[in-house]
Amino acid sequence: MSSVALQDRNGKSSGSIDLDQNIFGIEPNVAVMHQVVTAQLAARRSGTQSTKTRSEVRGGGAKPWRQKGTGRARHGSIRSPIWRGGGVALGPKPRSYAQRTPKKMIVLALRSALSDRAADGKVMVVDSWNFEVPSTKEARNSLAKLGAEGRVLIVADIEEVNTWKSFANLPMVHTVSRGELNAYDILVSDWVIFTKETLPSSKQKEEEK
Repeated sequence: MSSVALQDRNGKSSGSIDLDQNIFGIEPNVAVMHQVVTAQLAARRSGTQSTKTRSEVRGGGAKPWRQKGTGRARHGSIRSPIWRGGGVALGPKPRSYAQRTPKKMIVLALRSALSDRAADGKVMVVDSWNFEVPSTKEARNSLAKLGAEGRVLIVADIEEVNTWKSFANLPMVHTVSRGELNAYDILVSDWVIFTKETLPSSKQKEEEK
């Protein structure tokens, strides 16, 4: 079982902590990660785009000219798609882009993403954040002392209000709870930082069941 250094928020090591091999030590399944992330991004689309068909465009009730005798092409409505100002043929309509993704695939993608970051040495565990009051300055200094540069994903306890508020104004930091952890957020982040309480393990999964 692999382990990582257990640090405080000032970057001082206070021992080590084991990472669950069933979560952080599997062979990443790239195909599953791609499918799950694609479905996750598709579900974010609003799908509110809409165009008007010839039946929805205003006007066009009368035939523009008689069928024969004018020398011009025959037309029945000025709102035909081939007319300027006419309806749109086969245009987009409101729809859902959501894709059905089995739960087992979501779990496998999550574990694959965590294993990929752990293999690259991009997983950190801090003892606790312990912000007495919300402070963006202290949060920025803590990340600097930990050596976390670039995009950082913080996995914090939902009850740690000061932690959430401290990291909220840092543009390159995204904070989630353990239940919100997902493959996309992990893969787009350079670092994933857990606390001892939020570090996932197989035992916790079994207890939750």
